Amino acid sequence: MTTSPDPARFAHVTDWVFDLDNTLYPHHSNLFSQIDVKMTAYVGELLTLPRDEARKLQKELYLEYGTTLNGLMTRHGIDPDDFLEKVHDIDYSWLVPDPVLGTAIRQLPGRKFIFTNGDRRHAERTARQLGILDHFDDIFDIVAAGLTPKPSRQTYEKFAELHAVTGHNAVMFEDLARNLEVPKSLGMTTVLVVPRNFEPTFAEIWERDPANEDDVDFVTDDLAGFLTAIVEGVEELKN
Repeated sequence: MTTSPDPARFAHVTDWVFDLDNTLYPHHSNLFSQIDVKMTAYVGELLTLPRDEARKLQKELYLEYGTTLNGLMTRHGIDPDDFLEKVHDIDYSWLVPDPVLGTAIRQLPGRKFIFTNGDRRHAERTARQLGILDHFDDIFDIVAAGLTPKPSRQTYEKFAELHAVTGHNAVMFEDLARNLEVPKSLGMTTVLVVPRNFEPTFAEIWERDPANEDDVDFVTDDLAGFLTAIVEGVEELKN
């Protein structure tokens, strides 16, 4: 399910921007499923709802507000720090270190960023478990975004301004096509990271975005292999 990268499309890139969950680690790791369960439990406890109703509301909030957190803040005025701490209280040992990915990211020419709707602590713990944390220049999290999640345009613009990222010189890697619409409009090259063989393990159809297919330049189900091919291809162009 991978489209081969065209090295010429990446030779000019100086800023490599990666989403975190289900992007820097594979969907089948199921790490995010732990967070998903915690969010359902949080909604249920907050509003005294049975699990099925809490999960239904959680997904409605996600779809309407971009994140469950944003929806709960808007409708119920919750403390974002309390939410972020509780839903990210998970077991990171589920993740297997990925030295091939780490090598590929380290060899990419230019700056590397994690840009996530999660918080910095979660991003750091995830990247550290994968063995790739030291290869990133910075993490732009939901707090840095002023608690306004992707796909809000102002969030991408805030990130770009903070780090002086010019769209044409950047590439964005995401597991949700709708989160690539704004990067594409800003001139970034866009890469959609999909589950291996495109078969999600805990699988919500609501995560798929057929309406945003035109915002996707490349698709891969093997991020490490895709990045390795870029590094090797760009090096060949120089020789």
